[in-house]
Amino acid sequence: MKTLAILAAILALAGPARAANVGFETASAPVPGDKPLALTIWYPTDAPERATPLALYVQSVAPGAPVAGHGHPLVVISHGTGGSNADHYDTARALAAAGFIVAAPTHTGDTQGDRSRSMRITERPGQLARVIDYMTRDWRGHDTVDAARIGAFGFSSGGFTVLGAIGGEPDLARLPRHCAEHPHFFDCALQRQLGVQAPVPAVVEHDARIRAAVVAAPALGFAFAPSGLSRVTVPVQLWRAEWDTVLPQPYYAEAVRGLLPKAEYHVVPAAEHFDFMAPCSEALAKVAPSICVDNIDRAAFHNAFNAAVLRFFERTLR
Repeated sequence: MKTLAILAAILALAGPARAANVGFETASAPVPGDKPLALTIWYPTDAPERATPLALYVQSVAPGAPVAGHGHPLVVISHGTGGSNADHYDTARALAAAGFIVAAPTHTGDTQGDRSRSMRITERPGQLARVIDYMTRDWRGHDTVDAARIGAFGFSSGGFTVLGAIGGEPDLARLPRHCAEHPHFFDCALQRQLGVQAPVPAVVEHDARIRAAVVAAPALGFAFAPSGLSRVTVPVQLWRAEWDTVLPQPYYAEAVRGLLPKAEYHVVPAAEHFDFMAPCSEALAKVAPSICVDNIDRAAFHNAFNAAVLRFFERTLR
C-alpha cells in the first residue's frame, strides 16, 4: 500500500523529463453495427503547443501537428459513467509528452447527456478493442504505433471496462443481491434511475493485445468474484481513494485487490472518487460541483499520480 507522500517523494527524485511537445486531434473509430466512437488522441510532436479548449478544460497542445518519431507505445483510456474522452486529459498529456500515443473514446450511451446505455457496461471492452483496431490500422499515424506495446487505463466504469478487456469475466447475476443489501450505492441508484432490472448480460470481449493495465476505482468489482479475474495475467496497477463514497469499500477496488494479489496497489489518503479525474476547471466546477469537491490538493496529487502511471507503463511496455 503506497501513500501520497511516498508518491510525491518518488516524483521529486525520479520524475521523468519532458521528452516532447504534445500533439492533439479528434477522430472517430468505426464500430460495426453501432455508432462510431468519438476519440481524442494525444501524441509526441515537435510542433509548438498553444492553449486549446477541450470540453470544459483548456489544455496546452499542438492541434493537428505531425507525429514525431516512430515505435510509440499506445495507451487507451476508458472514462467513468456519464463521462467523456476529456476526463483524463492531463494523464494523457503526461504520457504523450514522454513518448506514448494515447487514445480516449467517449463510450456510446454513457455520457453526461446520454446515459441510455450506462447499464450495458459489458459492451465497453469491445468498444475499447475497436479503438485499438483503429489506432493500429486506420489512424493517419498508425505506422508510428508499436502494436506490440499496448496498455489500457480505466477509471470507475472504465476500470471495469479495462478489467474485462484484459480477461475479466464478471458475473452480473451478483448485482441484484448486492443492490438488495446496498440500495443507496451509486450503481444501484443508477439502475433504478434508468428503470432497468440489471446490466444487460453479454459476452465480454477480451483483447490479448493489451499488455498492461492501470485501473482506478473500478466499478462493479464485486461482480468478478470469486474467480472472474483468474485469467488476468498482465501486470496491473490498481488504485483506490481512501474515502470513496461513490464506490465504498470493500465492494469495489478492495474486491479486485483480493482477486489480483500481485497487482501494484495504491491507496490515496483522504481522496474521494473523482480525485482520479483531471483537476477541475472553473467552468467544470460551475456545471458539476460534486465532481470538484476535493479533500486533497488534486493538482499536486495528479503530478504524483501521472508520474506513477507513466513509470508503470514504461516498465511494463518495454
